[in-house]
Amino acid sequence: MATRLLYISQSGNTRAFIQKLIAYADTHPGPTFEAVEINDLTPDNHETSDYFAFVPTYLDGGNGIDNGVKEILTNALADYLAYGNNPRHLIGVVGSGNKNFNAQYVLTAKRYAQMFDAPLVGDFELRGTATDVVRIYDALSQTLAATN
Repeated sequence: MATRLLYISQSGNTRAFIQKLIAYADTHPGPTFEAVEINDLTPDNHETSDYFAFVPTYLDGGNGIDNGVKEILTNALADYLAYGNNPRHLIGVVGSGNKNFNAQYVLTAKRYAQMFDAPLVGDFELRGTATDVVRIYDALSQTLAATN
């Protein structure tokens, strides 16, 4: 059974990374994945098995460090993850962002990991590289092995 990867993608970067990750997984003997893109129109559903969340960072106001933070564009994913018993099935968060934003890099993923009491299992910049795909695949595989 494929493990679900719940994600949100406004610019297409996270979607592109997920597609590369699934293609990589399909050519290897380890776990396989099913992509589920969440947006404002996605109805809340009960997750019934372990899954990962992929979240980019979009901020509007504050620097996220010492003067607050206003997250934008990922609220639909947060609402979905918080629905019902969904938090208990979240076994890891993967963040994406732009390293030009320094301390704000993957800040939303760090906040989600803390909010939903799940580990931050990896990060990648923008659309990620081939090396990032392998690294994230390995991290997801290790997390799945540890939960079984």
